[in-house]
Amino acid sequence: MAKNQTRAEADLPLQIRVSVGSAIILGLLEGKLDVAPTTAYLMTYKSGKCTANCLFCPQARTSQSPAELLSRISWPAFATHIVLQRIRNAYATQQIKRVCIQALNYPEAITHISALVTTMKNQVTVPISVSCQPLNTQNIIRLAEAGVDRISIALDAITKKLFIKIKGAEANGPYSWNEQIRQLRESVSIFGKGNVSTHLIIGLGETEKEAAHLIQQCTEICVSPALFAFTPIRGTALESKRQPHLASYRRVQLARYLIVNGYASFSNMIFDADDKITGFGMEKEQLTRIVEIGKPFLTSGCPDCNRPFYNEKPSGPIYNYPRNIRSEEISAIKQQLS
Repeated sequence: MAKNQTRAEADLPLQIRVSVGSAIILGLLEGKLDVAPTTAYLMTYKSGKCTANCLFCPQARTSQSPAELLSRISWPAFATHIVLQRIRNAYATQQIKRVCIQALNYPEAITHISALVTTMKNQVTVPISVSCQPLNTQNIIRLAEAGVDRISIALDAITKKLFIKIKGAEANGPYSWNEQIRQLRESVSIFGKGNVSTHLIIGLGETEKEAAHLIQQCTEICVSPALFAFTPIRGTALESKRQPHLASYRRVQLARYLIVNGYASFSNMIFDADDKITGFGMEKEQLTRIVEIGKPFLTSGCPDCNRPFYNEKPSGPIYNYPRNIRSEEISAIKQQLS
């Protein structure tokens, strides 16, 4: 352990970015929050942008967005040793229940993540998720050995065609759809069932049928699909693209919840001529009860991840609810689904 700790200390980056909401919870910034994050969200620090070029991302290599943005959230940088100290204190008082480290793609990324996780785990028993592109099996194993509890490898795009256009060769990006799928399968074998996730962005040009189909495929290989609503960010290649229609997003959210929790399957769902979901493959009464509990429309992802307002302003419309849903909001959701 001492040898690993010494190496981690040598590799530990001097700075790390912290989402603004997490920074407030950790006492690094002052401010008021409409909803407090239950996970501390960190992002590896590097000067400049990511080496990848995902067209929706402010961190993309050719993006003109400010370097402190990820989605619509600002991520200011702080001294790493101070952030780690604040995490230890916040976990002890249960202000946070998990840490999630987002990583840009750059040569030292896995080294930085491993050092951060090793150092953190030597100080506090907080569960740690990592969202990154490990690129090979050796890096996946390295993250597991460092103490990462859960790993997320983002597909983002729903279809292979969209993936190539938005993250892969057509975007001058480094990623391959087939390789991402391989890495997800490999991660399940290393981290275990229930400990691997992927991010799916709704609103990039897919159909509801395609989204439901991929959610089913992910579930069958024991990968948990977390839904995001596409969010246009100024300075990105997709800054002029609109967010998905809220009613469409609600149908995909409900399909995800039903598939992931074993209530229904893609094969039993019904779609119209435009591939919109018109039937969820279950009795109306049971479906209504599930809608009324509100859980399908909460933020999906790792345990204790509520990701407040990552895709929306607090004033709405809210795509992923970061808190319990109010009765009047349930009524509105039922109207959107009707």
